[in-house]
Amino acid sequence: MSFQTVRETNLGVVLRTVRAMAPCSRAAVASATGLNKTTVSSLVSDLISRGLVRETGVTAEHRVGRPGVMLALDETSMAAIGVEVNVDYLSVVAVDLLTHDLLTRHVPFDARSAGPDECVRQIAATVRETMDGPELSGRTVVGVSLAVPGLIDTATGTVRRAPNLGWVEVPLRDLVRDLLPDPGLPVQVDNDANLGALAEYLTGSFARTPDLVYLTGEVGIGAGLVTGGELLRGTGGFAGEIGHVPLTEEGPACACGRRGCLEALAGIDPILREAVPDRVPDRFLSASDITALVAVAVERATAGDATAVDAFERAGTWLGRGVAMLANVVNPRVVVLGGYFVPMGPWLLPNCRATASADVFAPDAGGCRVELSSLGLSAAARGGAAAMVHALDAGLLPLPAPRVRAG
Repeated sequence: MSFQTVRETNLGVVLRTVRAMAPCSRAAVASATGLNKTTVSSLVSDLISRGLVRETGVTAEHRVGRPGVMLALDETSMAAIGVEVNVDYLSVVAVDLLTHDLLTRHVPFDARSAGPDECVRQIAATVRETMDGPELSGRTVVGVSLAVPGLIDTATGTVRRAPNLGWVEVPLRDLVRDLLPDPGLPVQVDNDANLGALAEYLTGSFARTPDLVYLTGEVGIGAGLVTGGELLRGTGGFAGEIGHVPLTEEGPACACGRRGCLEALAGIDPILREAVPDRVPDRFLSASDITALVAVAVERATAGDATAVDAFERAGTWLGRGVAMLANVVNPRVVVLGGYFVPMGPWLLPNCRATASADVFAPDAGGCRVELSSLGLSAAARGGAAAMVHALDAGLLPLPAPRVRAG
């Protein structure tokens, strides 16, 4: 192993230690890592020059000798960007090194009708606008994450299959990266449910719950599975496609080609067609359609409209069936319903919880609760941005180059 490789590894070790212990002194970092003080001092100076660590002031540690200067992550110099590509919108979140929000945007966009080429252009344009915007002024972008509802080859950044978008074998990572100003900028692609689950685990109302499932409430339904604090991906990285599990042989046709899938029974499209049949056009629903129809359906249910209430309650029952399957297999502490399921929650949850409780084999549903997300439609984008920060910590991304001092 070369000296440079060892040094880069140690830079990552020190960076992760400062994140975990901040505010902390160089001596505390040396003690925690087992590296000698001279090495730590050199590594810290390097991280400061790269804009990753900063000095915060004098310590109040009670120890013999000269007090050390405290260290923390530099939240002012870096940013990571997450973009969720869904059927009816793009969601964009940018965060700093502490994963605090710098920017959140929701862009209505009919990705299904646009096709992959136009969608790639829109994604790249949105990323460029975000990088050039005032919220990221003076910051180095460490990476971009793209969340897509479908089967993703994360190693190559290829969307293998995304039925609701109509995509097959789209090399999304390379196509988007080729349209960005810096062709060397790290770009990662992952499933939207996986990144939504990561967002819930890191920043949601149930943060650090080690066994958690996130159900996307979009046109599609996917499950992001966190077990023991880690994403469960499966052999090919395709775990969690609960939306395409058939629940009834006589059910409606699904975008995947099967019949009676959970998504065809409790996805947003079938819910809206049952809840507000007089308002739904006889075609694919556009971004503006879905936003407006969800608002109308919720308004009617709030007013006691039987058609809307019955549609929500039926969907809640089907969701409960899906939750029970997940609970029987992975036994999570909580299943979090996200996306458009959140405004429908008052009518979905009672039947969902009751059905799950009845169908789970273990007593008391195995300790599993069903709750609503607090992250809105930006969960997957937020999880993607956070994933880029953690990839930097883990040494999976190149560290930013040292900054040139003015003068």
